[in-house]
Amino acid sequence: MGYRFIDHTADIAFEVEGETLADLLRNSAMAFSEAFTYPEKLENRTVNEVEIQEEDADYLLLKWLNELLFLFDAEFFAAKEVEIDVDESNFYLKGVLKGDKISPELVKVEPKAITLHDFKVEKKDGWYAFVVIDI
Repeated sequence: MGYRFIDHTADIAFEVEGETLADLLRNSAMAFSEAFTYPEKLENRTVNEVEIQEEDADYLLLKWLNELLFLFDAEFFAAKEVEIDVDESNFYLKGVLKGDKISPELVKVEPKAITLHDFKVEKKDGWYAFVVIDI
């Protein structure tokens, strides 16, 4: 045989839910933080404000997660608390991230990229998303 399948653990995947789109985005930030850091060891010493407007909920979540990744990689920041306001009619997000500068002992594993593999955002009774992050 010319190929074989190998188990590969280079991704972290999570499902996230929320009654509102703001809840979904807040919960995704908390999932991101828990996946890559030890949130219980973080303090609220640093505040970052984020504003994003996109064409739909999918792109809003994708851009939000990419903003979290940028803050993690470029500013060594991880959120412990998140406050979000979202205008669902035009997919505008205004968020306040309270957290801490991260050092190597606070990092579980480093994220590389937010992928589009199986990426999904759905609105039913509430909001649901499935996210895969390359590590």
